[in-house]
Amino acid sequence: MKQILYSLVLIILISFSSKAQYVVRNASELENLKSLPQEKVYLHHSGPVIFSGEYFYYAFYCLDAQKSRKSAISTVGYIAVINDKNEYVLEQKIKLEKGLAQGDFFVNTDLPSGIYKILGYTQWMKNNGISQVFKDDLVIINPYKNSRDDIHTNDANIIVENLEISQDSATIALEVEKSIFKSRERVKLTLKNYKGQLGYGDYTIRVQKKEELPFTTTNTAIRFTHNYLKVDKTITNRIGDSIYLPEQRGELLYGTVLNANTKTPAVDKTVVISIPGEEFLLKFAKTDNDGNFYTYVKKDYKTSNAVFQVNDLETNYNIQQKTPTKLDVSDLSFRPLVLDKNYKNAILRRSIDNQLENQFFSQKPDSVLLGDIIDPFDGGVPETVYLDDYTRFKTLQETLVELLNKAGYRNNGKDADYIRIAQDFETFDEDYNSYPAIVLIDGVFIPNHEEIKDFEAQKIESISLIRDQFRLADKDYQGIMAIKTFEGDYFNNYKSKYGITAEIWKPIPKKNYYRQEYAAENNNFENIPDYRRILFWQPHIAVESNQLQFEFFTSDSKGEYEIILDGFTTYGKPIYNSQTIIVE
Repeated sequence: MKQILYSLVLIILISFSSKAQYVVRNASELENLKSLPQEKVYLHHSGPVIFSGEYFYYAFYCLDAQKSRKSAISTVGYIAVINDKNEYVLEQKIKLEKGLAQGDFFVNTDLPSGIYKILGYTQWMKNNGISQVFKDDLVIINPYKNSRDDIHTNDANIIVENLEISQDSATIALEVEKSIFKSRERVKLTLKNYKGQLGYGDYTIRVQKKEELPFTTTNTAIRFTHNYLKVDKTITNRIGDSIYLPEQRGELLYGTVLNANTKTPAVDKTVVISIPGEEFLLKFAKTDNDGNFYTYVKKDYKTSNAVFQVNDLETNYNIQQKTPTKLDVSDLSFRPLVLDKNYKNAILRRSIDNQLENQFFSQKPDSVLLGDIIDPFDGGVPETVYLDDYTRFKTLQETLVELLNKAGYRNNGKDADYIRIAQDFETFDEDYNSYPAIVLIDGVFIPNHEEIKDFEAQKIESISLIRDQFRLADKDYQGIMAIKTFEGDYFNNYKSKYGITAEIWKPIPKKNYYRQEYAAENNNFENIPDYRRILFWQPHIAVESNQLQFEFFTSDSKGEYEIILDGFTTYGKPIYNSQTIIVE
């Protein structure tokens, strides 16, 4: 029933105009918007202290604010780092899979030492302001770039408040065979679920060296649930307010089209958004009465650029791509970074370890997952002709005449000539049509086929045809012609008369994180230093059984390490527990 409700709300939202923020027009719209639950976000991360030259890792949990279960609303999440001047110093966009995501970022030497804020949110959450958003302190130590304003020194010992952290080991527990290990020794870790289905859920496991600097964190799923228990369960906006639309079906791309001559909104015009490349994406949208258009991009894509064009050859238009306004962070408060001079040696030692680790980073890199296979033809099997297999002709038009008997230019009288692809008749009585083809060069949609008649065929590697009929944005097309050049860079020099090229904010790729191993038969790492502070990092583990086994290896960095499990059951119950091991 809830899924049906979400679908109904989505249908209503699709009818909205696509301004960067939509203005609620009446009570009916407001009621439908309020029927969509608000969200909240929890970030489990590798802070609170991070040095220049280190990676900051996080696991992103997007939850339904009403039931604290994984949200089925947003498909995109956002991470931001804010400095004490309320400036955004870093932003990341991540794709959510059933409310979950993971990511990381490298802290370079451009950021001065200080206490920052790490934020986690969705566009839908921004309607309820900064109080709805996940917030936590992030202490950045930059030993390479400090000014007197960065760190306030204190000769007295710093008293760190020992805040009690609630644990729950009655549902999920972690067990290791012993508590003291040698350097580069294998550790076998067992996750035990004592509650059956009541313990099923999604959890993060992290094994990290205990912090030597005087900063503690209470960032756990249990503490988060307590602190964010009273966040808004629905949006609090009223009629006439501006709202951020939820990204339910993917990333939201939108903008406005104006008639270039009259400066008035272009109404009911087809806008084509092409994300170029060999694995191209093509999206269509219609403008509304205010000239606004929008579309959702759910599939993966490889490039961070897009071509926005109006599919109308008779009038000139101005297209403006729009992006949401940033979250207002003016109410965030920051405390100064205070360090005792006695921590100088600890900072120096950690900095040296980081330099050694970065020196050998290429020997133990993370791998970027390829993601879903991108099929630009949506399951269709193209007929492909490689031009090198035939006699070369000078222009595209000549090539179509001489080599492709299923595609060619059609004379259109006084209007521009267009390319038509022969129908692949499925029945003997199927009607014959004269629809134009969808034509792309390196994934760039070509509105005016006549303009590419003289395109140099020497640049073309192949021509692929799909002979099916399509109906997109209330217009019929006969087939797709995808032209691939040898360089694959048609986008770089394409100047559209009917639109603009613009950069789009691409989500960060998902990674498989490197795991160090010391097998007896593999001595490749024998002479490579190993000063990892994070021995094991698994952002999301789906527990659907009573027991799971893991293993990792200790490093050359001696000291106390915390094994942490943190997350939520499928019923929304927060779980956190930890234990300590020693590497000596």
